[in-house]
Amino acid sequence: MSSIPDSLQNLIELLSRFPGIGKKSAQRLAFHLLKNSRDEAISLARSIVDVKDRIKHCSQCFNIAEDDPCKVCRDPKRDHTMICVVQDVMDVLAIEKTGQYRGIYHVLGGVLAPLDGIGPDDLHIQELMQRLDGIREIILAINPTRDGETTGIYLYKLLKDKNIKLTRIAQGLPIGIDLEFADEMTLTRALEGRTNLQ
Repeated sequence: MSSIPDSLQNLIELLSRFPGIGKKSAQRLAFHLLKNSRDEAISLARSIVDVKDRIKHCSQCFNIAEDDPCKVCRDPKRDHTMICVVQDVMDVLAIEKTGQYRGIYHVLGGVLAPLDGIGPDDLHIQELMQRLDGIREIILAINPTRDGETTGIYLYKLLKDKNIKLTRIAQGLPIGIDLEFADEMTLTRALEGRTNLQ
């Protein structure tokens, strides 16, 4: 039987469900929150609820936003003839941190994973196909995993006859790494060294 009060134990359990947070880290976070003032705890709780209530997906690119369309899609200074296709929202954040890309995005919402039952209809592929008017280049910036490669090949086959330049970010990223964990310099070089798929 644990000497930790039930309410604190419940908080530790909930925190341990976060990615990368084990039981020990969850316990440290819970005790840190316990030491903070009630006002800080309420502020944190309100921020979490606020994010859940206000954040939605852009109807054009499927990035996260408070407004629809998102800031990137609305920005007239962005190059709206270039779409960078990424696996998920964290990849957009990683590329944006480089400051090197000035086009728009399309978030697939995952990758094809036939063994897990994830097919083309489970991703935002049809929505990408509906955005091709006026597009001169599509950059595939999908994580270089087996399923990522499968997705890239599938998209290449769909797009190869569309009279659009198809590129992919350079393969300077180690195989198996997710874009969100790559540093800015690696991502900058990968964007600059992208190659034609045609």
